[in-house]
Amino acid sequence: MFQYPERTRKDRILPKNKVYGNAQPSNAVRRHFVSQVEQIIWRNLLIPETVNLPARDGIEGIQVFEIALKTGELKEDILRSLDRAIPWRLFFELTYQGKVRFGAAYKRPSDGSSGAPVVEDYYLTLWQPAETPRQPLPIALDLAALYEQMLLKHMSASPLAIPSRPGESIADAVQRVKAIRAVQRERRRLETALRRELQFNRKVEINAGLRKCVEELASLQEP
Repeated sequence: MFQYPERTRKDRILPKNKVYGNAQPSNAVRRHFVSQVEQIIWRNLLIPETVNLPARDGIEGIQVFEIALKTGELKEDILRSLDRAIPWRLFFELTYQGKVRFGAAYKRPSDGSSGAPVVEDYYLTLWQPAETPRQPLPIALDLAALYEQMLLKHMSASPLAIPSRPGESIADAVQRVKAIRAVQRERRRLETALRRELQFNRKVEINAGLRKCVEELASLQEP
């Protein structure tokens, strides 16, 4: 998605055993690493010295990792384990057979005392040819603003994209997407229940719930 400045390049292969040591994945996630991940490459490091932007709000750097896949599929738990192990903001480029897709999740400090970052849902673009032209990094005054602009680009390119709202913070936009997903899950549940229900009175109740879901979705997706 982005054309990173040459001085940000690292291009270092990360051994899986080092990733395991830092991320400490569960046995299930470790099996996904083995079956789905061919190689992890640390591609770019965006820090004040490489992008000429100051740190702000605890965001001291942004890292970009390429994950070469074995089958074209990747469990999000792998991305989440990396995000939780590395405190900096991360962006991922997934590659497979000459194609690439980009992904990232909104990451913020925990409100509790654990110190572990909170990693929200992931926004993944569709697959596209690896040679697709890339765009320059967004214009920003500091690393925090750069991170938000980069993530907003990912959100807008995701199949789950929603219309932006004037003055809406990225944290509020992320929460709105979460609410939309929750209502969509409830709508699918009710649609399944409606197909299976035989009693007329229950069908009426389920239809009322579906109408409420439609109204909530229209409100949440409104620009």
